[in-house]
Amino acid sequence: MSMSADIGSAARWAERRERGSLALLRLMARFSLRVGRRPGRLVLYVIATYYFLFAPRARRASRCYLTRALGRRPRPSERFRHVLAFATTIHDRVYLLTDRFDLFDLQIQGEGLVREFLAQGRGGVLLFGAHLGSFEVMRAIGRRAAIPVVMATHTRNARKINAALAALNPQAATGIVPLGDDPLALLEVERQLAQGVSVGILADRTPRLQACETVSFLGAPARFPTGPFRAAAVLGRPVVLMTGLYLGANRYRVVFEPLADFTGVPRAARAVAVRTAIQHYAAALERHCREQPYNWFNFYDFWAQA
Repeated sequence: MSMSADIGSAARWAERRERGSLALLRLMARFSLRVGRRPGRLVLYVIATYYFLFAPRARRASRCYLTRALGRRPRPSERFRHVLAFATTIHDRVYLLTDRFDLFDLQIQGEGLVREFLAQGRGGVLLFGAHLGSFEVMRAIGRRAAIPVVMATHTRNARKINAALAALNPQAATGIVPLGDDPLALLEVERQLAQGVSVGILADRTPRLQACETVSFLGAPARFPTGPFRAAAVLGRPVVLMTGLYLGANRYRVVFEPLADFTGVPRAARAVAVRTAIQHYAAALERHCREQPYNWFNFYDFWAQA
């Protein structure tokens, strides 16, 4: 599995070259399905050890983050656990994409909140996540609970792994709205919402250091992109925070909690509403990072450009 999509500087994470062979990724996916999750996890220790030893920038970023989240300098075993948790969530995508829900202990909190919004008949809900835990488990919950969800995400720096995983279940893997420079992406998001489909966005990264808001996060100023929140304001949609936290072994906890509601917010009040929403978002992420510190998968210096 490739970690390169998440390793890089804060300024260039989206432009970093993706490591790994597509053929090798596909072989790993087929191997995992053939032997099962538990034997397949043995390979993860080899992969995690390799990146722990030979990805110095990721290692430094992990140490910096864990120092903030834990409130002390992390031990080597804790830094390795951080890398292993990331590798595990990628590996588990193989099984979640093929609807092997029986392999997991999935806890869901706040599902009724999303259903309540959908029952109002105003279309789908914006589900704002982060590179925190597994976004695939959140899409899987949507399929299992018959809540249609698509992900609007930047895919350019993870094409190989996405292609390998898409081959496992093309139908399940089609729910992606690619973001980038295409101005039609927002129109596609609006179309999906109008059809009653909820749209998930990982709102903690921007491919360029612009249009960001600086707020406090884990004890220091950090930059969060304003784009997703401004889009929510323009669309006039409620926003629900979603997290798919990995709890160890085969356990995940999916949490939905209210974040902001831009319904009826006038244009003149949008800037203040956006900043308030970003502050709430950062505070919620901080709470989850302190409770489940090994789930944060931004392997670059998140605070460097604040």
